[in-house]
Amino acid sequence: RICVITLAEAHPLLQSGKTIKNINYQISANCSRLQNKVSGKSKRGAQFLTELAPLCRISSSDGEEYTIYSCIRGRLIEVNENILSNPALLQEKPSTEGYIAVVLPKFEESKSVTQGLLTQKEYEEVLLKRLNSSS
Repeated sequence: RICVITLAEAHPLLQSGKTIKNINYQISANCSRLQNKVSGKSKRGAQFLTELAPLCRISSSDGEEYTIYSCIRGRLIEVNENILSNPALLQEKPSTEGYIAVVLPKFEESKSVTQGLLTQKEYEEVLLKRLNSSS
């Protein structure tokens, strides 16, 4: 029932051989994902995220900046502080140690969230269509 937020295989940071300069969990002057303090079984203190809530901003060495969004409604359980000191984890191990955050959707919404996800095959078809339409 938890969602681990990672970079997609097709994300430009993983495709073009870019170097990640830094990762910033400071979303605005008053909001830092690093200030998220969760306690207890009911996850008190967790920041609530909407689908469009930014989780972090990733800067690459060529000056590009990418905002990574939650894409899911729920409570922010944890951010991966290891990628702050070792940003290469995002590229080397994007689906394991290089995860961005862990989000816990509301129990009553978790079934509709998982039903809305794409299978690996559907995802590959979307990427193929995107590639064909851009060429």
